[in-house]
Amino acid sequence: MSASRADRLAELVTASELDALVVTNLINVRYLSGFTGTNGFCVVGDGLRLFLTDFRYVERAKHEVTGFEQMRGQQDLFKDAVERLAESGAKRVGFEDHHVSVRQHARFAEALPNGLELSPAGDLVEGLRAVKDADELRTMREAAAAGTGILEHLRARGLTGRSERDVVRDIEREMRERGLEPSFPPIVAAGANGALPHATPSEEPIPADTLVVVDLGCVVDGYCSDCTRTFATGRLSDDAAGVYELVRAAQARARSAVEADAGCRAVDSLAREMIADAGHGDRFGHGLGHGVGLEVHEAPRLSQAGEGELVAGNAVTVEPGVYVPGAYGVRIEDLVVVVDGGCEVLTSFPKELITLE
Repeated sequence: MSASRADRLAELVTASELDALVVTNLINVRYLSGFTGTNGFCVVGDGLRLFLTDFRYVERAKHEVTGFEQMRGQQDLFKDAVERLAESGAKRVGFEDHHVSVRQHARFAEALPNGLELSPAGDLVEGLRAVKDADELRTMREAAAAGTGILEHLRARGLTGRSERDVVRDIEREMRERGLEPSFPPIVAAGANGALPHATPSEEPIPADTLVVVDLGCVVDGYCSDCTRTFATGRLSDDAAGVYELVRAAQARARSAVEADAGCRAVDSLAREMIADAGHGDRFGHGLGHGVGLEVHEAPRLSQAGEGELVAGNAVTVEPGVYVPGAYGVRIEDLVVVVDGGCEVLTSFPKELITLE
C-alpha cells in the first residue's frame, strides 16, 4: 500500500519538475510510510524512496515502515536528507512550504550544499490523501460506526439536568473504555450555547425544552470520523422545531447532490440557498463540509471558497447549521464517501428529531 502511494507521489514530483520531495509533515509521513513516531522524514523521487528517523525510532520503523530504504539520522534529519540527495545528483528539491516555518526554512537553506536548490512544492501529498483507497475506507467505516455507538450510549443516558461538561466527560470515558480516542474534543452545547458553532461546554445543567448540539468523532487506526446530531430535551417552540426541520431538509438536499464531478461550491450552495430562502442566510456562516481522513479537517472543502470538483474516494462531511444568537443552534452532519453516481453515508445515527430527557 505504502509503496503505491509513494509511486503516485513520485509521478507528481516529476511532473512538478522536481528531482525529489522532502516530506516533513508527520501526517503525510504516516500516510506514505506507515510511521507513527514524532520524528521522521520521507524523501521521494524518481527511483528514490528514503525514510529517515533518529535513534529513538529506529526499531519502531523496522516494524512500521514499508516500501522505503531506512536510514538512521541525527536530530536534524533535513541535513542528513540533503546530504544524501546531493550524493544522488539531485538538483531541485521540493519541500512542504505550507508546513515549514520561516525559521525551519532558513535552517534548511543553510544546510543545502552547493548545487542543490530548495523549491516550494505545495500540498502534493494532501492531494493524494484526499482520495481514499479501499483500506482507508474500511477503517473509516469502523470509525464512523464507533461514533454511532457513542451516540447510542448517549441516547440511553439522557441529557436533561446533566451539565455539558459532564456529558463530554461521559463521551470521552465511554470512547476510551471501548479502546477509542476522540477525533477532537467533543462539543455538547445546549440552548443559547448551541448558537456558538464551536461552543465550549459549561458546567450549567442542561435545561428541559431546548435543543442540544452534540458533535463528536472517533479515531480508529489513525483515521477519524465526524458526526453531529441535534437533540431536543422536551417540547420545543414552533420556531425551534421549524429550524430543525429546515436544517434537516437542507442537509438532505446537499447530501443527495454529493457525487463524482459535483462542484464543491455548487454542493455548498444547495444547502445555503435553502437556508437563505427561509430567512436564515446570515445564521449559516461556515462552510457546508470538509474532507476527513488522517486529520478531521482536510481536503476537499465544501464551501463558497471551495475549489474544484468531487471525485470518487473523497470522504467529506455535509453539515449545514443555523445558529440563532441567544436562543439555540441546529447542526446536522453526516460523513459520506463519494462513489460513482452518488455517495455512501457512513454515519448511520438517525436524523429525525430525537428527544432525550
